Parts: sequence; structure tokens; C-alpha cells
Amino acid sequence: MTKVLVIGAGGVGSVAVHKMAMNPDIFPDITLASRRKFKCDAIAESVKERTGVTIKTAEVDADHIDATAALIRSVGATHVVNLALPYQDLTIMEACLSTGAHYLDTANYEPRDEAKFEYHWQWAYQDRFKDAGLMALLGSGFDPGVTSVFTTWLRKHHFDRIDTLDILDCNGGDHGQHFATNFNPEINIREVTAVARHWENGDWVETPPMSVKQQFDFEAVGPKNMYLMYHEEIESLKTHLPEIKRIRFWMTFGDAYIQHLTVLQNVGMTRIDPVIYEGKEIIPLQFLKAVLPEPSSLGETTKGKTNIGVIATGLGKDGKEKTLYLYNICDHEDAYAETGNQAVSYTTGVPAMIGAAMMVTGTWSGNGVFNMEQMDPDPFMDMLMKHGLPWQVKELDGPLAF
Repeated sequence: MTKVLVIGAGGVGSVAVHKMAMNPDIFPDITLASRRKFKCDAIAESVKERTGVTIKTAEVDADHIDATAALIRSVGATHVVNLALPYQDLTIMEACLSTGAHYLDTANYEPRDEAKFEYHWQWAYQDRFKDAGLMALLGSGFDPGVTSVFTTWLRKHHFDRIDTLDILDCNGGDHGQHFATNFNPEINIREVTAVARHWENGDWVETPPMSVKQQFDFEAVGPKNMYLMYHEEIESLKTHLPEIKRIRFWMTFGDAYIQHLTVLQNVGMTRIDPVIYEGKEIIPLQFLKAVLPEPSSLGETTKGKTNIGVIATGLGKDGKEKTLYLYNICDHEDAYAETGNQAVSYTTGVPAMIGAAMMVTGTWSGNGVFNMEQMDPDPFMDMLMKHGLPWQVKELDGPLAF
């Protein structure tokens, strides 16, 4: 029998296990584990109230391979869904290899002491997973994840060749806080303050963080400022779809967020190197995380919608140049009503569940390490429609003018 171990009890982990419990034919045995078991217990109680399904909980420090492997063995997990911190990807992958469990995550590995997230650390596990007869599926969130599936679905059904790709991530929600992040503050701020990179004509083009801004009118949200950023799916897409000449990633931020972040940077609160305070080493960004609102607490007050998608331009299957926009709109209040979490967690947790479903049912299979765009997009796209993230596609007059 399939037994799934989910590691990570934040908002994404909460959404994933709620959605798994709603599909007991696919996920008959679920365990949720975290460094703090009481968080798992609270989620398990919510799952029971909302679905009637009982899930098991456990405590684990996923920084340690042996402890993680011991938990995998004790629950008999066949599949491990890693929704913990990106720092822990490699230790959990090692634990899976030592126990014979398949692996899935939503974000690629990032070393603690450097804001540098790249796939090469995890791609290096290809031969070990292949030789072990195990599958590792990387980046099964929304971006990365759904955005890669969107791209391959467009390539399969509408394009003979994609020339340019823009990934647009808009959160039009308002949580009522002066400053808060919609997912783990430490990871969010590390992403936002990193050097922006996009792929163009076979090379990386770098720009200072948050220095390139454009406005876009998002359906169901309205006009928003979006900023050019680096995101990991650029690396995997340019590797597995090398025909694409330019790949860019854009994310929206409000003026108040940018102002607060600028001040925090200027006073050193976003630093990830240790400083001495009262004789002890502390990481300023980790201290900042401790005083900011917990993202999982924002669901009840967040109103509005997200709009995330891709704009692809290239040679259509009809032999003509075309531009298609494929996107999902998710409502924060609807997400909270269903799972007790806001839409940013929902849009990552649902694809994590679907990716796991692809694996446990054998719909997606293989030995080795895989990114989402290497898989057949059709069954994943079908499940998005059925499980809360419906998508739509429309033709535009042309590519983005900037």
C-alpha cells in the first residue's frame, strides 16, 4: 500500500495534506511531520474536521539524514513529499536513497549561507536515484511547477516552437498588515533581494535586484507593478526546452512592500551572515522572520485573488506566429474556506498533491531526477481543473511590448 510522508507543517504542507485527505483512493495513508509536532497536530485536527480523515503526525529534524531516514522507515513511507525548507532538500533526498522511498519537492536546494538557488546540486543525484530504481520529482509547486507544465502543454498542443516565455506571478491579495510575506519570510526575502537573472540568446543576463519594473493589467486583479526576478524554473526550462531564446520571470509587489524592504535592507536586517549580539551569534534575517507575522496566520484576513501564468510566443502548429497566455486565478477567501489557508499556500500545496498523485498512481514514472517539464503535461492539467486550480488560455495580439 502507498504510504506518503509529508515533511513540513507550514501553509503549503497544510494545504497538501488537506487535499490528499480529500482523495483517499489515491492517498490511503498520510503522515505529516515537522520539527514542531504541535503544528502537525493542529493541521491533523483541521483535516479531521473538514474531511473526516485521520492522518498521523510525527516529529523530525529534517536537517539530519539519520533522523529523517529513521522516520521514513518507522512509517513505512513509499513516497516522501518535502515541503520543508529548501536548505533541507539534500538531506531528505539522502534519506530517501537510504530507505528506498521516492521523493518530491516544490523548491530547489539553497545553501543556508548564500542566497543562491540552483538545480545542479539536485541534478547531481541523477545516477544515484536511477541506479536505486527511485524517482525524484523536483519543483512540483506553482512556480516552479505549474508554470513549467503550462509551458509544455502549450508546446505540445499549440506550438511547433516557442521563442520567448514570460512567467507572471501576481498576488493581488490584501492581508491588512503593514509588512508581511505570503510564504516563509526568510526564503521570500532571500529571493527578492537576490540579483535578477533572465535567460536570453544562450546566456544569463543579470540586473540589480528589483531594478526592472513594468506594469501589467491582470484579469480579476487589475493593473499591478511587476518586477524582473530570478526564479529556478528558468534554469530547468532553458535546459529541457533549449529552443526558447528568452525566458523571464516577473512578480508583483506593492509600493508599501518595496518601501519596507528597502528600509530593512538599508539597516542590515536582511543580512544572512552572522552578527554578534550580547555575546551570541544571530542571523539578522532569521531574527526578522521571528518577529514578522507567520504566513499561515494570514489566511483569515486575506482578501483578493492571485493570477499566475505564462505568456508564450512562437511558431504555432498552424504555421503562423502566435502569442498565447495560459493562467490560473485563485481566490484567497475560497482557498481559506476549503483548507484554512490563503491562496499563496493553496497554489503551491495543490500542485504538490497533484505531483504526488502522478507518482503514486504511476501516471508519471521513471528512475532518476526529473523536472516537471520532462513529464506529460496532460494528466496534470486535467487534475488542476478538478482540484481547485482551473486554468484558461487566450490568444494575445503579440508578445509583451517590453
